[in-house]
Amino acid sequence: MPPLLILPGYNNSGPQHWQSAWERLFPEARRVQQRDWEQPTLEDWVTALEAAISACAVPPLLAAHSLGVSTVVHWAARQGQRIQGALLVAPPDLAHPSVPEACKAFAPVPRQRLPFRAVLVASRDDPYASFEQSEQMAQDWGCRLEDVGRAGHINSDSGLGEWPQGQRLLRALTQDVEGQEA
Repeated sequence: MPPLLILPGYNNSGPQHWQSAWERLFPEARRVQQRDWEQPTLEDWVTALEAAISACAVPPLLAAHSLGVSTVVHWAARQGQRIQGALLVAPPDLAHPSVPEACKAFAPVPRQRLPFRAVLVASRDDPYASFEQSEQMAQDWGCRLEDVGRAGHINSDSGLGEWPQGQRLLRALTQDVEGQEA
């Protein structure tokens, strides 16, 4: 597997989050650290992502959650393709009333087609985005949409542990990318 960069969202991902479990499971995984998890700024977060990608010897895969997805999409609109693909989990609708005010500075999120393979994973009861809005994001970005049913925000509160379904999606994305290169 290529390097795996893990991009948490607002307030980072705690020890019970699937992203933290994946860091423990996959030796090639590395969390993209942000200067401030509670008061995110778009420029800082995109700069941290760019630095993490540049530090990889080969193009990495990304596993982004929530505001981490918004960061990836902003980065992609500026930088182009230097990654193999991305698993985009539970992107927030930044216009949704329940989204924390600190996250709204990432709006508007670019809606152009992404220049790499991506899978958008959405829940039917995410408190930060309607399923219809997730469908529209997937369509705009040219992503395959994966419906995980009623899994909330697909975070620690969802009780996913190591999230085997997400691991299967990541493996499938890796195989898609490798098949495209052959």
